Amino acid sequence: MGTIQTRRRKDGTTGYTASIRLKEKGVIVHSETETFDRKQHAQEWMRRREAELDKMRARGQLGSAKDTLGDLVRWYRDTIGPTAGWGRTKAADLERIQRYPIANRPAVALTSQDFVDHVMSRRVEGAAAATAGNDLVWFGQVLRSAGHSRNIPISLEPLSAARHELSARKVVVKSAWRDRRLTADEDKKLIAHFSTPDVRASIPMLDIYQFALATARRQEEITRLRWDDLEREKGIGWLNDVKHPTRKKGNRKAFRMLQGAWAIVERQPRGELVFPYDGRSIGAAFRRACKVLGIENLHFHDLRHEATSRLFERGYQIHEVAQFTLHQSWQTLRRYAQLRPEDLPER
Repeated sequence: MGTIQTRRRKDGTTGYTASIRLKEKGVIVHSETETFDRKQHAQEWMRRREAELDKMRARGQLGSAKDTLGDLVRWYRDTIGPTAGWGRTKAADLERIQRYPIANRPAVALTSQDFVDHVMSRRVEGAAAATAGNDLVWFGQVLRSAGHSRNIPISLEPLSAARHELSARKVVVKSAWRDRRLTADEDKKLIAHFSTPDVRASIPMLDIYQFALATARRQEEITRLRWDDLEREKGIGWLNDVKHPTRKKGNRKAFRMLQGAWAIVERQPRGELVFPYDGRSIGAAFRRACKVLGIENLHFHDLRHEATSRLFERGYQIHEVAQFTLHQSWQTLRRYAQLRPEDLPER
């Protein structure tokens, strides 16, 4: 059922290509190849894969042996995506990983070395450790979902082994928590910049910038806020589909708004949305402003950290700050607060 061919590579080394072909009634129904540096490794792989394919044939699962990782990623995006409510980052990452060589590998034949090689190549390209490691998260979700939903005999052990090895090498790490605070000088520069009329821009960036600092709202939350979701007499606003570790869809929460935030809201023109603008355009305008002003390493999301820290500095307790930020975990909220030692008063 399998053959091994010896091939001379361009660099002068020898490779051993193991090929497996399965036929039914004279028609090839499955084929795959793998090349190794040593012949005994090629023989070992071929014996293992032939045994796996025999079991899959007996269970009527042979058709799934041809599914590549890219096929499963595409299925995952088309089947799970429409109802999962993913953010732009995950959707873009899933589309991107379909373009890498690992996407052409049969999913049931993936090895820990495949995952290690993929991450190492991503790092060579310039991807950060946390970014490259995030690919492993998406691979795990795709393979786990395909195994359960499509009855494909996929083992997650190679992925787990690869993650352990890459962590031990410090090739992948968890994302570092940012501790960037907005300085008083940067605040003055941004206010002055956004206060200057720009005939090309229709977005009230000064109001949006100050609203973010007054409410600790995320960029996409600001653009989703509706007039109907505001209760002035209670001093609260409502948000739909608030970010949550496990259930974002339908997660409707009320958040506290102080007088400064209401003053900003009340000068906006009435319509369906309070800030009817594209979040990506807001982000782009903020990045342009920082570049013009020479402000480095400041993201729009850092304004949420800044707003949270200011609430603590005003004397609000952690359970009270959570009513503004809508954090589910107090541990996460505690890490969001980047307090300056010099700002703590003597009591």
